[in-house]
Amino acid sequence: MEALLFVGGTRCGKSSLALRWAESRAGRRLFVATCVPEDAEMMERVGRHRAGRGSAWECLEEGIDPQKALEARFFSPGADRPGVLLFDCVSMWIANMLYAGLTPDDALSRVDLFAEYLTGLGLPAALVSAEAGLGIVPANPVGRRFQDTLGLANQRLARACRTVILVRCGLPLPVKGALPEGLC
Repeated sequence: MEALLFVGGTRCGKSSLALRWAESRAGRRLFVATCVPEDAEMMERVGRHRAGRGSAWECLEEGIDPQKALEARFFSPGADRPGVLLFDCVSMWIANMLYAGLTPDDALSRVDLFAEYLTGLGLPAALVSAEAGLGIVPANPVGRRFQDTLGLANQRLARACRTVILVRCGLPLPVKGALPEGLC
């Protein structure tokens, strides 16, 4: 499976690059959104993201169990499979799982299962995640638990992906594998 992991800081351009990569693929495009908007500002952000993708994308919104939602909606027998999948974002997914009461170990087990699941699908996939290792150690236990869990999740997904791209200031920097055409 052709799988890419785009990692970087907030507003660094990782989602835009992942979107550009996915749009260069043929077939139906599936966007898996993990954000669960709970306030007006977040709803506005989600609206901007939807508008930026346009109507060429089918969107599945699931904040806790994307694998189950994918199986139920798009990968049941006889269902029309997409040509490419874009998962945005891992960091929000981790936050949602921890907020819902899952332990870090449970969340990481779901990450492992999801990585296996994506590998088994055999379709091009891009995953987007915030880079956890460039900031300070948070001052509170909740922040440390999130940062540690996200860092470990990113490591596990990086091992499962053929290509890992660090995005800085909108520029893609290959960490693992080569930059795909169109991102250079």
